[in-house]
Amino acid sequence: MTMETVRAMLGWCTLINLGVLFYWFLAFTMARDLIFRFHGRWFRLSPERFDAIHYSGMAFFKIGIFLLNLGPYLALRLIGD
Repeated sequence: MTMETVRAMLGWCTLINLGVLFYWFLAFTMARDLIFRFHGRWFRLSPERFDAIHYSGMAFFKIGIFLLNLGPYLALRLIGD
């Protein structure tokens, strides 16, 4: 694999993962009650705990995107060919 291929792959992975994170955020903010009721069938969660789990999950996912996709992409951009 060439550096250009790896760079392109990391760039697309970053965009796709940011899209997933944005979709998660929109779904959580616009349909929070529906999602809470759906998960409430399987798990006993308080609304505060439910919010904390999703907020922590989104934060962890965002950090993963920055460290595993965006960081290497920018490093490859800086070193060039």
